[in-house]
Amino acid sequence: MNAMLINGITIDDTFAEAFNMRGTRVIITAQNLKWAYHAANAMTGFATSVIGCGVEAGIERELIPDETPDGRAGVSILMFAMGSKVLMQQLETRMGQSILTCPTAAAFAGITSEDNINLGKHLRFFGDGYQTSKLIANKRYWRIPVMDGEFLCEETTGMVRAIGGGNFLILATSQPAALAAAEVAIDAMKKIPNVIMPFPGGVVRSGSKVGSRYKTMFASTNDAFCPTLKGVTHSELSADIESVMEIVIDGISFSDIAKAMQVGIQAICNLGAASGVKRISAGNYGGKLGPHHFKLHEIMAGNI
Repeated sequence: MNAMLINGITIDDTFAEAFNMRGTRVIITAQNLKWAYHAANAMTGFATSVIGCGVEAGIERELIPDETPDGRAGVSILMFAMGSKVLMQQLETRMGQSILTCPTAAAFAGITSEDNINLGKHLRFFGDGYQTSKLIANKRYWRIPVMDGEFLCEETTGMVRAIGGGNFLILATSQPAALAAAEVAIDAMKKIPNVIMPFPGGVVRSGSKVGSRYKTMFASTNDAFCPTLKGVTHSELSADIESVMEIVIDGISFSDIAKAMQVGIQAICNLGAASGVKRISAGNYGGKLGPHHFKLHEIMAGNI
């Protein structure tokens, strides 16, 4: 195994294995950022993993009024699913329950593609016949009467091919050290467009492997990276590693995810070995399940 050392931190010669997904972007605006975030946080709630949530979603970035269709402050969100049908169902459900209900919120298409999915097309029926529409520059918008005034929503948004499951693992000498490094990485990665880190705060502690000793489970804890199981299982951890955190990245393209991984890992390496971080690794299943392989050494060498 070839060694790569950056500022005293070892980068494993391994790769993250990622999967094909379908993705969309929605622009949410409101009276101010406070209410745009209320809407966006509700819409992207319970959306960490397709294993149990159906979709993986998160806030991509804040938008200034010059960047939004209605000239108000807003945020863009990204949403990913394993198939177009699930993505469409989840988008419509979350729009109705989280954006329509949020005071002053409006929703617009955030991405252009040949494939379009419903944003407000069916939601307009909530207007009970009082809804109105207008076609502007070949885009249809719906105005739905609600108790605070009107809910404005574009009829459709684009759907594109995307990638989910890019990741890297932070191996550290303590739980506080691992989490502090993860926070630094997330802060840096949030500056990269076209990606989200869908888990709580962008970080996941319950990394998984395929399969289980229990027949009803198709995924279970990644025991090779669990510190309390050293000596019990075939561990990937040395004696000084006491905590492992994982950052999972979904993105529009391979290069988007690779760039986010590079920026995040570099931010951790800038902390140096004194931070308690000893190694950076990645999760994969031997390359058998996902067609996209993010090789850590190539990414950190700039070959992306």
